[in-house]
Amino acid sequence: MFGIKSDLDSRMNRVQSNLSSETTEKARVELNENPDTLHQDVQQVRDMIVTRPDIGFLRTDDEFIVRFLRARKFDHVETFRLLAQYFQFRQQNLDMFQSFKVDDPGIKRALMDGFPGVLESPDQHGRKILILFASNWDQSRNSFVDILRAILLSLEVLIEKPELQINGFTLIIDWSNFSFKQASKLTPNILKLAIEGLQDSFPARFGGIHFVNQPWYIHAMYTIIKPFLKDKTRKRIFLHGNNLNSLHQLIQPECLPSEFGGTLPPYDMGIWARTLLGPDYNDETEYTLTYDALHVRESCGGGGGDKDMMKRSQSTVETGTLRQMDRETSTPLLALD
Repeated sequence: MFGIKSDLDSRMNRVQSNLSSETTEKARVELNENPDTLHQDVQQVRDMIVTRPDIGFLRTDDEFIVRFLRARKFDHVETFRLLAQYFQFRQQNLDMFQSFKVDDPGIKRALMDGFPGVLESPDQHGRKILILFASNWDQSRNSFVDILRAILLSLEVLIEKPELQINGFTLIIDWSNFSFKQASKLTPNILKLAIEGLQDSFPARFGGIHFVNQPWYIHAMYTIIKPFLKDKTRKRIFLHGNNLNSLHQLIQPECLPSEFGGTLPPYDMGIWARTLLGPDYNDETEYTLTYDALHVRESCGGGGGDKDMMKRSQSTVETGTLRQMDRETSTPLLALD
């Protein structure tokens, strides 16, 4: 019995290793995390797996389950619901996850074009800041689904860090120069897919989603998708327009690059891509440093400068590598005629 308890203690210590005392206290106060009962919390969630034989739970280790507990403040029922939805989403969208790694051509292109950008320093709350420059979306080069895949893969990499499981993330979307024609490609189906993938099926805590410089038709789009958002999500979406002062009230300028009125240098669009793909890359490079979401792959196999200067050159898309998916040819939210 002593040996079993010692093994449990060792496993839980690994889960909480490398956390500062401040972060540990934050987890206790904000997330109801209790180191003394952590192994019991994990086991209670694991015991629920038998109630969903229709889902293949391909990872059930302690470290994996803990990130879901933290995302749902240690509510066991809500934690298990999120865990089930995580795997169910992947099983229902196999086409998205069959080559879910950074050297997949679609994901690679999206990363090189800055989808997403990830700032090196967190905000004042310890949240990792993700940024998207919407107008950089070249729809002949990147499908929306590949951009979503690149975002999900980036989150998979980042969520490995326990402090980000606790502190969470902040997302800033800059809609400057995002055209009406580009917006017309944001169909209800693919927006619903993004909401399902990010809001309902991923163990990340988003402290804020900030829209900056959004035109009227993005307001219209938001009105349409608002009913699909949970109350908690709606409360964390902030539409700043061109009022950067309101953004700075929530994210300190010291944490932001100059594009958002911050004191940091302009964002280098290649920083995050180089982190995942390796330091020396170009459009012709075949990447060897890859993050491969193994548990997803096995499931599918078995069954600086200014912003304009940071845009990458638009190279020709190789034949067959950018397959347009059915969900992207649905009725647009905003008709052009």
